Amino acid sequence: MEKTRKRSKKRDAILACICSTDTHPSAEWVYTRLKPQIPNLSLGTVYRNIHMFLEEGTIVSVGVVDGLERFDGNTEPHVHFICEDCGAVLDVRAIDVPEDLNHRAEGATGGQVSACRLSFTGRCRDCASRGPGKS
Repeated sequence: MEKTRKRSKKRDAILACICSTDTHPSAEWVYTRLKPQIPNLSLGTVYRNIHMFLEEGTIVSVGVVDGLERFDGNTEPHVHFICEDCGAVLDVRAIDVPEDLNHRAEGATGGQVSACRLSFTGRCRDCASRGPGKS
């Protein structure tokens, strides 16, 4: 039996905030954006709802960047580029994830793939144009 959840203005606002940006926000970013509009919003509420969205598959985690977990409202398979200098997380639309990639990984490992995240790391165009990176 599937658990039904009551609609909530805060929950709707948190999801809309994540899905309306391609910055791949952290929970803290979402909280900072919504707090002026929802004064009684707590960071704990943001984290609890993000956890629920992750469990439901409504959003995905991109991973931890500069110590903060980052999220994506686009749950379709796609490639990311993560800048090691400024922490930007960019969608790489020019590269398609092969449709048979999960199947190939299962064949190679004998396991069952539940998810695939394809990310490149390096320096984004802006950081690379500034010269040598962080030490």
